[in-house]
Amino acid sequence: MNTETKYLGLHLKNPIVVGSCGLTADVDKMVQMEQAGAGAVVVKSVFEEQIIHDIKRNTHMVAPTDSYGDSYEYIAQHVADDSMERHFSMIREAKRRLTIPVIGSINCFSYENWLTYAQKFEEAGCDALELNMAILPYETSLSADDVERTFSQVITTLRKSISIPISIKVGTYFTDMAKQMQQLSWMGIQGVTMFNKSVEVDIDIENECLKNASFLSNPEDMYKTLRWVAILSKKMRCDLSASTGVYTAADVVKMLLAGATTVQVVSCLYKNGIDTIRELHEGLTAWMERKGYNAISDFRGKLAVMPAEKASVAMRTQFMKYFAEIV
Repeated sequence: MNTETKYLGLHLKNPIVVGSCGLTADVDKMVQMEQAGAGAVVVKSVFEEQIIHDIKRNTHMVAPTDSYGDSYEYIAQHVADDSMERHFSMIREAKRRLTIPVIGSINCFSYENWLTYAQKFEEAGCDALELNMAILPYETSLSADDVERTFSQVITTLRKSISIPISIKVGTYFTDMAKQMQQLSWMGIQGVTMFNKSVEVDIDIENECLKNASFLSNPEDMYKTLRWVAILSKKMRCDLSASTGVYTAADVVKMLLAGATTVQVVSCLYKNGIDTIRELHEGLTAWMERKGYNAISDFRGKLAVMPAEKASVAMRTQFMKYFAEIV
């Protein structure tokens, strides 16, 4: 069975990609992922907020900010550069030891640093760059136009500034998901990853404080991604990578049938180990053999919603049929 595919213009031996996570901050683990059969890895995201946290922690450990005077900016830049260099040193080592594509990942909130960090990822040797742009519209002053403008500015700037392929990882907070994703694909990017697994909020009722819920996805989370991949895959001018809730080989097959180019996995590796990648690939090839498919292109998108169809009607028909059978 031929499970090879192309993603972001890169050749992958199969469509199973390890998404950005703590596991992909360790080169030895990334080597294990390749040995288990991963088609590509997305290295752990660089978060601008983390770099700023490192600056504050390292400077305040010595003395209050005011005591630095004119030297504060120099010291802060030195701390930031040191933090970034550790990350890019890891990427360079990964590129030396791996033969599969190594994809960078960044998450920024200031416009200038999108450009600065993106260029450094290219210099470090990344084969592509995933922009983690899951924007939570929590400010009442933030409009849909503001969010759209942010995406447009970042994409336009980076396309002119770096030559490696660009993908965008998005969240689910869009009032007009289909329109926004299609417009993003028209901007010359090579891929969209759906969806970012946001950290959920919980409440500790004993200490009466907010806390983070589990950062891992559950198998049920797969269905939201599956729906949108099926709706959008035939309407996009770029690749779609399906993420969140993928745990089994059947999940991988479903995403491909819906039209995904690749499938990203993270939580199943945390819960079941890196060798799960091998099980996913073996399950995919076994299904293809059973069905008589020689290549992924033979069935990818077979169950996607076609452009002429009304996706909302298609989904509602199944919904109504389901409840009609219950009653």
